[in-house]
Amino acid sequence: MAKKVAKRRTRRAKYLTLYSPFLMKETKHELIGEPIETENGRHQWARCTRSRHSQLVNLDTIEAERDKSKAVIHISKDDARKYSPREAYDIGEILYHKIFDDVGIVRAKEVTSTGGHAIVVQFEKSEEKRLIENYSN
Repeated sequence: MAKKVAKRRTRRAKYLTLYSPFLMKETKHELIGEPIETENGRHQWARCTRSRHSQLVNLDTIEAERDKSKAVIHISKDDARKYSPREAYDIGEILYHKIFDDVGIVRAKEVTSTGGHAIVVQFEKSEEKRLIENYSN
């Protein structure tokens, strides 16, 4: 009779060392929230424990490469879609919010208590925010 071998799950590290462009050196970064599945792999925000600056990283690249600097995903206002409360968004979509002057990625969709629609966006400079979507008068 074959002995059943238990699978060992590797524990995902909550911290990793990445280059911080704000401090211009490698620092410890904390992974924020849950990974987001996209066509380019799993993406997740990593926040520097010293400067508190966040950057989007590709987790698949981190696991495959020794050079973790290749995993940092540089996003700018030009790459992002401008936020408007009247439009609908998909999870994983990159947004630019003009008032916050910040770029973020849509992490989740919710229904508000009034029956409206909201998106949860993790921004680069500020924290996670809930924004109205698909609003009509």
